[in-house]
Amino acid sequence: MAFTPVLHAEWLKIRTLRSLHGTLVALFAVTTAFSAIAAGGSTSDPEFDPLFTAFLGIGPGQIAAVAFGALAVSSEFAGGGLRLAFAAVPRRGRWFTAKLTAVAVPAFLVGLVTGAVSLAVARAGMGSAADGLTAGQQLRGVVGCGLYLTLMALFAAGLAALLRSAVGALGILVPLLLVVSFVIGSAAGGLPEYLPDRAGQVVLHTSPEGTLGPWTGLAVTALWAGAAVAAGAWSVRRRDA
Repeated sequence: MAFTPVLHAEWLKIRTLRSLHGTLVALFAVTTAFSAIAAGGSTSDPEFDPLFTAFLGIGPGQIAAVAFGALAVSSEFAGGGLRLAFAAVPRRGRWFTAKLTAVAVPAFLVGLVTGAVSLAVARAGMGSAADGLTAGQQLRGVVGCGLYLTLMALFAAGLAALLRSAVGALGILVPLLLVVSFVIGSAAGGLPEYLPDRAGQVVLHTSPEGTLGPWTGLAVTALWAGAAVAAGAWSVRRRDA
C-alpha cells in the first residue's frame, strides 16, 4: 500500500478518538490559562523575561502534548488493532512513519495556535512590560512553541511504541519533565541544560543564557525525540504484533 492511503487511515484514527481530541483541547486551555495567570504577576523582578513569561504555561501544557503522542500510539495495542494494521500494511516502517506524521501535524498546528494565543493574552496582561519584545522574538516564540510541543509528542509516541504502553511512557516522561530537572538543579553542573525540556524551552527566552541557543536547544530536544522514535521503530519492526 502506498504511503498516502496509509497516512489517510492513520489520520482517520486520530480524528475519531475522542480521548485524543481531549488532550489537544487540554493542551490549548492549560497552556493559555497558565500563561495568562503568569502575565498578571509582578514585572519588577530584575530577571523578568517577558517572552518566557508569555509562554510559561507550556510547562503544565506539555503534559497534554506527551499524553496525545503516547495515547495515539498505544491505542493500537488494544483489541488486536496492531495486527489488523500490519495485515493491511505489511511494511511496518511505512505504517510507523504514517502514524508519527499523523501525530506530528496536529500537534504542530495546535502548538502554533496555542503559542499565538498565549502570547496575545500574556502581552495584554503584562502591558507596557512587554513593549520591548521585537517582532522576531515573538515569531521565534510562537514557532518554537509549536516545534517544542511537536517534539515532545513524538518523544512520547516513540516511547509508547517501545514500551507498548501509554502508562509506561507517561510514567517516564511526567517525572522527567516535572521533577527530574528541578531535583538535579545545579548540583550536576551543566547537565540539566541538556535535558529535553530545558533544552527545548531555550527558544522561548528573550535572551538565552548558557551554552545552548534557541535553535541548538531545540536540536537537543529533537535528538531525544529521535532516539525515542528510533527505539520505537525497532520495537515495531522486531516484535510480534
